[in-house]
Amino acid sequence: MANNVYECLFIFDPNRYARDPHAVAGTIPTMVENLGGEILASRLWMEQKLAYPINGHRKGTYWLTYFRVDSRKLTEFNRACQLNDNIMRHLVIRVDERLVDVLVSHALGKRAAAPETPREGAEAAAGESAS
Repeated sequence: MANNVYECLFIFDPNRYARDPHAVAGTIPTMVENLGGEILASRLWMEQKLAYPINGHRKGTYWLTYFRVDSRKLTEFNRACQLNDNIMRHLVIRVDERLVDVLVSHALGKRAAAPETPREGAEAAAGESAS
């Protein structure tokens, strides 16, 4: 099967994250790498009040991750997330290949290059053929 890029938004237990953020966030790359995948971007998104309590928690720490993994391993990844006590909820979606570079660069805080417009591409090709 194909290696796809996925976006996953985790909601971490805020108390565990506050006690040891590196250990809690460090479980994500470990889970992905154990499945033969690679992390493209992984960062803290925000901490905010939840719409409804989860396991007695009224706040959650949101963590955004982009990763590439074999699509057959996604079930194992979801199971590992369910068994991880640090993760209260998670949501995984497949990212269209055309959007990967823009989303990953945005998550890393970099500015993505603007896509070339059809007119600019035609002008560049005309300039090259005239030379």
